[in-house]
Amino acid sequence: MKEIFTKIHGQKIRYIASSSSDDQFAILFIHGLGSSADRWMDLPEALSSYFWTCALDLMGFGKSDKPQNFGYDIAAFVELIREFMHVVGIDKKKIILVGHSLGGYIACEFVIKYPFLMHRLILVDSSGTLQSPTPLLKEYLDLAMNPTPDKAMSVFRKMAVNPIFASPFIAEIFIRYISNAEAKNAFKLTLENSANTQIGLERLQKIRVPTLIIWGSEDKVIPIQHALIFHRQILGSQLQKITNTGHAPYVEKPSVVFDLIKKFLTRDYMTG
Repeated sequence: MKEIFTKIHGQKIRYIASSSSDDQFAILFIHGLGSSADRWMDLPEALSSYFWTCALDLMGFGKSDKPQNFGYDIAAFVELIREFMHVVGIDKKKIILVGHSLGGYIACEFVIKYPFLMHRLILVDSSGTLQSPTPLLKEYLDLAMNPTPDKAMSVFRKMAVNPIFASPFIAEIFIRYISNAEAKNAFKLTLENSANTQIGLERLQKIRVPTLIIWGSEDKVIPIQHALIFHRQILGSQLQKITNTGHAPYVEKPSVVFDLIKKFLTRDYMTG
């Protein structure tokens, strides 16, 4: 995977992409709130043996620019993804979106608005059905506004089942990325515009592409009952609960998530 920077409407967007020459399929990973492309760990690279893969830093996060005049709502992120696809030249491929948390919300709305671009959808502990921020999301916001190593470790331990995945290194990276006013503004506005809004049950029913839903059984950020909402409303969707994992199962059990995604995508790879 190589790091690349591009411009969208004059703003710098950073992404990592595989060197695969696959000209038919493209997997685009969309990260969660306060995260970045790097948080997907080795998953994009592992899947690049089968597909062209790419993970971006959303506007306002990671190494991408953080302009104050960007909307930081779901509609703005959907249009960012649409323009990104055009700029990097994948809008003529069969698109597979993989969205975690906030990224899942964005992916759902993208599928609803641009179904003709979509081939498959994979949701990982997705937001979009919360009525208001959960207690842990409120703690996460407090951490972002007033970051300290101890507070970061406390929040990240609650997000995972195994405390080994709440390392000081992860806390240090988060604090580094959130340590300026522009990043704090992006985080706060994005949380307000995603945790207090919903996709809506009727609109979820408009998603007609094959969909895989992956959820950590012990998720305290977006509890498992929200997985059931997505599963009931998205016709023909598959739900895979991963036991003893929290909000980011691809971090705690990467091989399990890789196998689930590989099976979901490659079973009909040749038939499209």
